[in-house]
Amino acid sequence: MPGVERLTITLPAEMAGMLKGVVDEGDYASTSEVIREALRDWKMKRELQRHKFAELKAVIDRGMADVTEGRLTEFDARSIIALGRKLSADRAKSASRKKQN
Repeated sequence: MPGVERLTITLPAEMAGMLKGVVDEGDYASTSEVIREALRDWKMKRELQRHKFAELKAVIDRGMADVTEGRLTEFDARSIIALGRKLSADRAKSASRKKQN
């Protein structure tokens, strides 16, 4: 494998056992293969988090621009609570559908 660098890592016994277990079961050819896949997953998750953070920052920036320009609405706790409950229910339904698939 070109451009390969050997690293030594220290893991808790439980994690080391998990690595060895999946290799022993034949799911992976080596513990290095498990670590590489875990790092690819971590990288993808991290990129997704960065993307979500950028989206959130953009929404906050738009909100702050609205405040600066005087585009405000009256605070209505009931509608905010209702929206929060709807979003929560929608997420629960979506998670339930994902589990079924």
